[in-house]
Amino acid sequence: MDVSKHNSVAWDKKVAERSTYTQAVSREVIERGKRGDWEIGVTTTKSVPRNWFPLNMDGVNVLCVGSGGGQQAPVLAAAGASVTVVDISSAQIAKDEYVARENGLELTTYLADMTKLDFLESESFDMVVHPVSNLFVANVQAVWDGIARVLKRNGVLIAGFTNPLLWIFDDESERRGMLDVKHPIPSSTLDHLPAEKHVEFLESKQTIEYAHTLEQQIKGQLQAGLVMTGFYEDDFGGSRMIDTYIKTFMATRAVKMRV
Repeated sequence: MDVSKHNSVAWDKKVAERSTYTQAVSREVIERGKRGDWEIGVTTTKSVPRNWFPLNMDGVNVLCVGSGGGQQAPVLAAAGASVTVVDISSAQIAKDEYVARENGLELTTYLADMTKLDFLESESFDMVVHPVSNLFVANVQAVWDGIARVLKRNGVLIAGFTNPLLWIFDDESERRGMLDVKHPIPSSTLDHLPAEKHVEFLESKQTIEYAHTLEQQIKGQLQAGLVMTGFYEDDFGGSRMIDTYIKTFMATRAVKMRV
């Protein structure tokens, strides 16, 4: 099946349902950004440390990968960056375009798969911002390789991704107050379902998600020629029981060291 197409439709559905990660920033946030008072997140609850960015964002060429929704890209544009967005969901991209239009900002947007960045010029971006989203693709190495290719030498990648421990527990059991270890890593949403439930799940237009290993997430960046210079963890947020025991999201800052 075409997972990319399926997840594109699923994210359009999330926009229609007003999911948390489809809620655009306010005009007030943009106005503060224009005055130099800004922050963005690439995980769930924490903001990216300000010192992970240049002191002055004016003219910094930024690529936002898998970050539609009117959140990171418009804020960075308000801060002075030249911003390009790649996202799989037309509805999410429309959110970015709406915020830009309403606030006099310029954004370049592409409806595209994050594993296929070939249409972008090599070594053309100073920075890539990649919030938690590579769980929606099977081949995460293609994401890291593509990002590394489009980054300039000494360019910076700021990425958020999922701690694979989140995936080992059964969702229904957690909702009943139990952490029941059930699923192996790596695996996918469909692996967690009995075969007879696959059609029902696909017809419900929910996202297919992939539990990548830490080797795929961290070693994968290193293999792509990126060297890590920053790291932090974050909670899932909301009412997830697992937050009591461990952080389930993480973010890295990495620098491209080879061409």
